[in-house]
Amino acid sequence: MKSQRLLALLGVATLAVSLAACSSAESDAGSADAGSGGEIILGLDEDSTGPGASYAVIAGKTIRMAVNEINAAGGIDGKTIRIVVGNDESDPTKTPTVVRKLVDDGAQVLLLDTGSGAVLQGKSVVKQAGIPAIAPTAVTTSVALPPDNEFTYMLANGVDQFAEAYCGAIEEKGYTSIAVLGDASPAIDNINKLIIPILEDCAEVVAVETAPVDAADLSAQVARMKQADPDVILVSSLGGNFEVLAHNTLHQQIPGVLRFSLASIGNQPDSWARTNPGALADVVYMGALDMSNPKTVELEKKLKKINGDDYRLTAYDAQAYDSVYLLKAAIEAAGGADDPKAVRDALDEITGFEASFGQAGFTLSFTPDKHMGADGLCGLVLSGFDEKNEPTGAWQDFQVPCELK
Repeated sequence: MKSQRLLALLGVATLAVSLAACSSAESDAGSADAGSGGEIILGLDEDSTGPGASYAVIAGKTIRMAVNEINAAGGIDGKTIRIVVGNDESDPTKTPTVVRKLVDDGAQVLLLDTGSGAVLQGKSVVKQAGIPAIAPTAVTTSVALPPDNEFTYMLANGVDQFAEAYCGAIEEKGYTSIAVLGDASPAIDNINKLIIPILEDCAEVVAVETAPVDAADLSAQVARMKQADPDVILVSSLGGNFEVLAHNTLHQQIPGVLRFSLASIGNQPDSWARTNPGALADVVYMGALDMSNPKTVELEKKLKKINGDDYRLTAYDAQAYDSVYLLKAAIEAAGGADDPKAVRDALDEITGFEASFGQAGFTLSFTPDKHMGADGLCGLVLSGFDEKNEPTGAWQDFQVPCELK
């Protein structure tokens, strides 16, 4: 297998009020005026009602948990964090307005917990405002790249590198053709423009089918894919109802064909029970959690204590949690949040931050020229499911190593 095919890492993009509520952004904690001396204002663009809600809600809940944890321990240099919330519904046309409203409401740092396509449209506004922003669940590489990336950051490697990892598996297993079934959201449209050309380098793409995010029937799309007779199928979606419907339909009409998925299905436990028995047994998804990582174990214990022993830790939780603590570290290093440029410069100097996802020892670092946090390749595991639709961990004997060979 070619070493370049081994590049990858999860990815994997937020809770809030509806866009209408953005006209007077919700405050999650505290009642002091924005920018007052006793608090730090965190602006949260969180898709709680759009196509990204299936993962953004999970991340948003953990963002709040992390903020509450910091505030309970005395805040940041004695200042509590207050969250103001907007909701762009992962709609790129709405993101600039939502981000501007958060800034107007006093946000000193931002978390863009929304679809990657929406984040891309918010970058120029973030740059204009000069306020550092982290996109916890973004998986589109261009989020962290020029243009307009001076104040925008992401944690994990991009989804284009997912495709490189899938190509590694395709080559190792001897597959020669692939079909793609995607939802028609702006975020997935962006992702597929990155993924499909890479897949074409290692297999013949014999069919590409799409359907609306709220589709109630995928039978026609799957029937056309069946006629194309692919060796493997990629389900490229934001997750939620579309992903459940896709796997149920594919399992029924094209049983036994291996299916790749993005990080979505593996990090949305509520979806597992809604799929038909055995429907996920042929699914391989981008995993990012390794219980050999003590930081992952620590976070799981915290979340179970708050949410109950049945709580399922996801990569969205880990990335959300780490994003809050990365901002905390930068604010402390900058001597406060009053100078956003100083906070940005402090982010650019963070090295070796121990991540709550990835394999043991996996770290995050930023520099002025590196706004994608992942250090190395240790965050990625191709993971599978059993016949009971329960995750099994690493898929077969295929493993992406931490370093290129």
